[in-house]
Amino acid sequence: MRIGTTSARRPRLSTQLLLLQLAIIVLTVGVASVVLYRHSRNDLAKRAGAKSLAIAQTVATDRQVVASLTRPDGARVIDPIAERIRRATGAAFVVVANRHGIRMSHPNPKLIGKSLLHDPGENPAATFAGQTFVGEQHGSLGWSMRAKVPIRNAHGRVVGLVSVGVLESAITSELWSSLGTILIPVLVALGLAIAGAFLLARHVKRQTFGLEPDEIGALLEQREAMLHGVREGTITLDPAGRITLINDEAQRLLGVGADAVGWGIENVVPDGRVRDVLAGRIAGQDEVVVVGDRVLVANRMPVEVRGRSIGAVVTLRDRTELDALSRELHDVRNLADALRAQEHDFQHRLHVISGLIELGRYDDAVAEINRSSLLHQELAASLVDRIGDPILAALLLGKAAVASQHGVQLDVHATELPSQLEDVRGLVSMLGNLIDNALESVSAGGTGGHVDVTLQVEGGELVLSVHDSGPGVDAALTDEIFRDGFTTKVARGDKRKRGLGLALVSQEVRRRNGSIAVENVDGARFTVRLPLRSLEEVRS
Repeated sequence: MRIGTTSARRPRLSTQLLLLQLAIIVLTVGVASVVLYRHSRNDLAKRAGAKSLAIAQTVATDRQVVASLTRPDGARVIDPIAERIRRATGAAFVVVANRHGIRMSHPNPKLIGKSLLHDPGENPAATFAGQTFVGEQHGSLGWSMRAKVPIRNAHGRVVGLVSVGVLESAITSELWSSLGTILIPVLVALGLAIAGAFLLARHVKRQTFGLEPDEIGALLEQREAMLHGVREGTITLDPAGRITLINDEAQRLLGVGADAVGWGIENVVPDGRVRDVLAGRIAGQDEVVVVGDRVLVANRMPVEVRGRSIGAVVTLRDRTELDALSRELHDVRNLADALRAQEHDFQHRLHVISGLIELGRYDDAVAEINRSSLLHQELAASLVDRIGDPILAALLLGKAAVASQHGVQLDVHATELPSQLEDVRGLVSMLGNLIDNALESVSAGGTGGHVDVTLQVEGGELVLSVHDSGPGVDAALTDEIFRDGFTTKVARGDKRKRGLGLALVSQEVRRRNGSIAVENVDGARFTVRLPLRSLEEVRS
């Protein structure tokens, strides 16, 4: 699927990269070739200058040449010697001149006997002064690399000069003849560079899945909009477990900032079940974890590209409110079951009362009616008078009905509590989970048993105590039972929904700066202490 369209005039990204690399390579090779050419030419010129200097020094020390310079017919002796040396050495010219600048030898016979002082570019004054010159000059034969050496007589007096040179054209010709050898490495390097550029362009094309820059930019914008706009936490991890992306919702749910990117899960997420799930140590789908005061559903999926693992994607869904509603629905269902059980019990009692009336035993019928109603009325009146809050009292009445259905005796002991308690819903959740846990512990051993619930105020603290007659809690597990996901019960159905009750209780207690303790005294006793001041400040 293509994300966008590209202009027909604009080359593809791989083509642009290839052309750019080729341009850089050609420019680099061109500059290198020019530098190499100039270096080679200068080297040939220096070698030509050294050769000319050696020839000139040889001619300048020739005895016949020195002796013939002062003779009127000296050219007859000097010119054959100079020509022989020129042909033998391959020099362009070997010119010998006397002290007055008159040529005694020259490749062009017409110039013999002529003065070189009138030629442009010639300036023999320095040589006649006894100095040696090596360099490029323009003479009668054109530009050449030449050497000028003074000729001295037996007394050391300068009596003439020798000028030997190699023409520029000869140097250039030699350079071009060796150019093939010079350019072979350059051409090989150019070919390898072009092949490398082509392979690199193909590699970039594969890495970008054939997408163009504007398409990649559109994909990035859409990804950012999607990840930071959805109401589901998303975290991506590399193979080493480091966070490579975390969207806004995941930051909110985990209580971390955007600076978590680049850190490992162990450095960001607190120790516990949530870290194990995110790190992949606990496998499974829709794992329920508790983070702070939130209940989350986590999924971790490994990601592979072209058969290679590149990390994992973790998604987080907030089900705190849904879980609270589920627990309320569970309580309502339990209460409904209890009411159905009471309905059957009431039907049996009505049958008894009806039979007593039919038998004319009216006093016994009235006594039966009063006995069955007074028990429930006394419990309800007692709870309302001492607890005060109707929601909390209704919870205890409902739990008493559920306990009765399971054949468990539930006794409530309460002192007079404050008339108004903040965040009663949280207290109901906390107390309800403790009582449910106690009822399941007692019911696991069969019928019978009892659960004692105590609510009282001590030293400015609200103390909630739930004591059951079950098997108790293993002393080695007193710290583990409050961790989310931990359970010692055999789950029937979805195991992922077990092990959250006590974790939620512990979560609520921590949120209120309270404490929770468990001890084994003829069963398990859970004691929660909550500062009343903290309760009043929960909403502020």
